Amino acid sequence: MVVAGPLGVRFAGPGYSGAGAGDKVADMGVPEPEQPASSYPAAQSSEPTLPESFGYRMKKLLLGPPLVREQLAEEKLGKPTALAILSSDVMSSSAYATEEILYQLVPAVGLAAFSLVIPLTLAIIGVLAVVTALYRQVVRAYPKAGGAYVVSRENFGLGVAQVAGASLLIDYTLTVAVSIASGTDALTSAVPSLSRYTTWLALGFVVLLAYGNLRGVREAGRSFAVPTFFFVANVAVLAVVGTYRQLTGGLHTHNVHLAGAVPVGHSASGLFMGATLFIILKAYASGGSALTGTEAISNGVSVFRPPQDRNARITLVIMATILGSMFLTISVFAAITHPVPFPSGTPSVISQVARFVYGASPLGRFLFYMMQLGTALILILAANTSFTGFPFLASFAAEDSFLPRQLMRRGHRLVFSNGIIVLTVVAVGLLLATNSNVNSLIAMYAIGVFTGFTLSGAGMVRHHWLERAPHWRRNLAVCASAGVLSGIVDAVFIVTKFTEGAWVVVLLLPVLVAVFTRLNRRYRLEADILGEGMAARAAEAPTLRRHAVMVLVDRLDLATARAIQYAR
Repeated sequence: MVVAGPLGVRFAGPGYSGAGAGDKVADMGVPEPEQPASSYPAAQSSEPTLPESFGYRMKKLLLGPPLVREQLAEEKLGKPTALAILSSDVMSSSAYATEEILYQLVPAVGLAAFSLVIPLTLAIIGVLAVVTALYRQVVRAYPKAGGAYVVSRENFGLGVAQVAGASLLIDYTLTVAVSIASGTDALTSAVPSLSRYTTWLALGFVVLLAYGNLRGVREAGRSFAVPTFFFVANVAVLAVVGTYRQLTGGLHTHNVHLAGAVPVGHSASGLFMGATLFIILKAYASGGSALTGTEAISNGVSVFRPPQDRNARITLVIMATILGSMFLTISVFAAITHPVPFPSGTPSVISQVARFVYGASPLGRFLFYMMQLGTALILILAANTSFTGFPFLASFAAEDSFLPRQLMRRGHRLVFSNGIIVLTVVAVGLLLATNSNVNSLIAMYAIGVFTGFTLSGAGMVRHHWLERAPHWRRNLAVCASAGVLSGIVDAVFIVTKFTEGAWVVVLLLPVLVAVFTRLNRRYRLEADILGEGMAARAAEAPTLRRHAVMVLVDRLDLATARAIQYAR
């Protein structure tokens, strides 16, 4: 320890407890007159290179060399790569949305389910079109950072914004769990011998995605772009081959009474072919999970290259077009071939459709396995959307002092590392709790995202009403329609899925909002204590005429010498 006072500077080793405490103290004498820093021998030598710790060397080895703020612009993404990163979630939902509709309808109305699946798909695509139009306006109005959180904050205040923030944080977390579980089911559908390792495979995929994202945004884009477009290409091939076989009479219906499949109900006449309005709404809400992830582009506008808002809006339209086309393709061939859902998730509906369309020839089996590979990859990588959206959203809330401020910090590779780690831990917990079962997770899914859609629509209605920009009436009508439709779907989802697990989200949402509010109150209390009044009094306090400087050190080395020099 070094003690520098008016009469000199003294050095003592560890354990120093002050003068007169029995420690050995070396008197370094009265300080000499101040000299230029260059006159000290240590200052004349070049700065030494500090040794790197083992942990830091491992971080560089695993994640790559550190990036600095000036390199953040180099991490911006073009439209194709941003589409792969931010849209993989919403595009992957086409792989299981049709299955979720049939899972509700087949036990209730049997074969009539395959006549209802296309109308319900078209209704959901209609909501997708309106929501896409809404978020194009959100990106235009809030080009730096959009999404339900920012829209709610700017139009309704921080209180309402916490409802949107909590809803979307829940949704992003569930997206990881659902996507990974669905992707693992696709993998085990192609390789049934892996079924016993489903949960462990899912956990491994979560960790692998987290690792990819910790390496940086651009690195993640390079890694995940190819699988996304590979899946889209596979669905396009399915559409072409299936259309050809249908036109040539090669497609037909298949037996629906299979061991292990959901029980098949009995068809009847009537408006919904025997299904009650409740069953129809339940199927509609389940298929509405196809829209989850639509908001990710508005939350991630800052990752686009300039002009950011224009590129984001173009990417949003491309994403919605691809999703709608793939969703309708799978539903049409499901209506023709009659695949039946299995409670275990294996074989999945999309795998059955691919098998029926491609047939048993060597080429058909090759295309089938390519489809399964593409499906598994896109579903697993769909979770990557959350690994981008969750940290950005958490940083917005942390900036407003509703989440710990550590979530605002960019890490080794200029990504929000703390947010990525939090998301990983919670998603792993969900997969372990549900044994990686999609049907257990899907009941909690989509409530958060449709709550966000509803608040975004309402917020944009208020925005247009106050701004009165050109075409504001038309834009207001679009936003109002999106908000109302999303609110209806959200209410239907809560009512129809409440006993199946939706109650968890309904209960968790107000709890999270209360926790966020309490944390904000604590931050505001600290700000008041450190605020302008206290700062002004401290600044006006008399200047100290005598100084005592204590430098805590372990040994006498270069760092100690510099500290002593500064103290003197």
